[in-house]
Amino acid sequence: MKKNLLIGLLIISLFSAYGQQNKWLTPYEKGNMNQTSTYQEAIDFYAALDKQFETVKMTEMGQTDSGEPLYLLIFNPDKDFDLNKKQSKAVLLINNNIHPGEPDGVDASMQLFRDLVLQKIPIPKNTIVAMIPFYNVGGTLNRNSFSRANQNGPESYGFRGNSRNFDLNRDFIKSDTKNARSFAEIFHLVNPDVFIDNHVSNGADYQYVFTYIQTQHQKLGNDIGNYLKNEMTPKIRKQLLKKKIESIPYVTVYGATPEKGFTQMMDLPRYSTGYASLFHTIGYMPETHMLKKYEDRVKVTYEFMLETILHTDANYLKIKDLRIKNQYQFKPKSLYTLQWKIDSTKVDQIEFLGFESGYKKSDISGKERLFYDQNKPFKKQIPYYQFYKPHKHVEIPTAYLIPKSWWNVIDLLKLNKVEMIQLKKDTLIEVEKYKIADYKTGTSAYEGHYQHFNTTVHKSIEIIAFKKGDFFIPTQQFAVKYLLETLEPEAPDSFFNWNFFDAILQQKEGYSAYVFEDLAAEILKNNPILKEQFEKKKAEEKSFSENGSAQLDWIYKNSQYYESSHLTYPVYRVLN
Repeated sequence: MKKNLLIGLLIISLFSAYGQQNKWLTPYEKGNMNQTSTYQEAIDFYAALDKQFETVKMTEMGQTDSGEPLYLLIFNPDKDFDLNKKQSKAVLLINNNIHPGEPDGVDASMQLFRDLVLQKIPIPKNTIVAMIPFYNVGGTLNRNSFSRANQNGPESYGFRGNSRNFDLNRDFIKSDTKNARSFAEIFHLVNPDVFIDNHVSNGADYQYVFTYIQTQHQKLGNDIGNYLKNEMTPKIRKQLLKKKIESIPYVTVYGATPEKGFTQMMDLPRYSTGYASLFHTIGYMPETHMLKKYEDRVKVTYEFMLETILHTDANYLKIKDLRIKNQYQFKPKSLYTLQWKIDSTKVDQIEFLGFESGYKKSDISGKERLFYDQNKPFKKQIPYYQFYKPHKHVEIPTAYLIPKSWWNVIDLLKLNKVEMIQLKKDTLIEVEKYKIADYKTGTSAYEGHYQHFNTTVHKSIEIIAFKKGDFFIPTQQFAVKYLLETLEPEAPDSFFNWNFFDAILQQKEGYSAYVFEDLAAEILKNNPILKEQFEKKKAEEKSFSENGSAQLDWIYKNSQYYESSHLTYPVYRVLN
């Protein structure tokens, strides 16, 4: 009788466990493993987790361009979800569906959070796991089956552009979208030590299901960058290999084959991991391979997130300490690299699992076309370039000064938690002033902008009258890298290059030549030094000597009548 009772209790227990497990199957698991959960299915799933389990919380966090909110999921076995206070634990933030045609992270994250609350996997003791289930909500809701022409599943998915057709993974600096502004609020609330942004690749064919972009270690910072490159990533890859998951850095070749080698991506601040690195955060961008089965892609995304959580948990004190110390690497009067170039003299040979490739006649054009033969896999050593050298640098100032009139820039600095002090009275301050010397502008629209590039400046030291309420911004703060990358006009993703200051590029006043001719002659007569410079320029430059309009314009721009605001960059550097 007692034995039968025990058997009965065991059967009930097993059925209960099965029922609990079955209750929390995701739509992806209930389907054919080639279907991604819809927006509403996932939000309902997370809301149910939040309702039943005390270790997970879902919060509405900010608006998106489509009108729907961003949600933030937090898992903490200690049931403490107050991120406004200083955390003793590490924090790992996951971002999904920035490109909704690449939804692997959506389904992998639903399983991950389910397994965390059900304690089916090791529970991190020293790490809080936070996650944005859908970042590009508008693109997620724009569901179709055809916009990812090169991708093998799932059956339907969202669209890359958001509801205003912005690629959100180009918007982290310029913040044209509500999504980006809400993300910044989340990012600085969470203050992640490690960040994962899940993607699917484009490009060459090869054997790997899983590739990854990691923050470029030199750009991240010396000690924390070396830790990422030499310790963290190799250990995570080793754990993945134990699960028979081969991995390799993201294969950055397009329209070519990888055998000749490839370079590590320099993740500019416009991208999510590049943005995260400005705040000393280790960033990973998983890039599963577009041609592999969706089920396999979801699995490796899950395993990478899990192994990264476990590594962070085991090394949380070291990672947090490296982040704090990293800001002090960037001190006033030291040099900061604004632009990098690949160092082709430093090359590693890495093992690569690829497919034989070749060319054959196209059925469409009759011309030669590239193809990969998946029946001919190979393993060979190829060159990998992961070191960059400084191409352009700047001396870090003690502080920046920005007139209060440039509120559009000030608002973004505030959004990104930059520490600023407003002047309490009108003040004369000696500063280094930039004059825009040259720049080029793209001829095609790029993410809502005609972006500038190849910007150069002239520098001068002047005493300038600043007004009460203007902003004094010291560089010795946690956001030092953000300041340098956005406020230095020669940086690729500077606010200048993203058109924030285009108003200074246009003259607002001018002259009528027939009137100014007599005045110009008077100016030269009364200014012998200017006249000497003028005559020298005519003697040395034939095109100038033969162009009367150019000569008149030169005199105007070297006179007191020329507006000082033209080409004057309204962000000033305090050097002492």
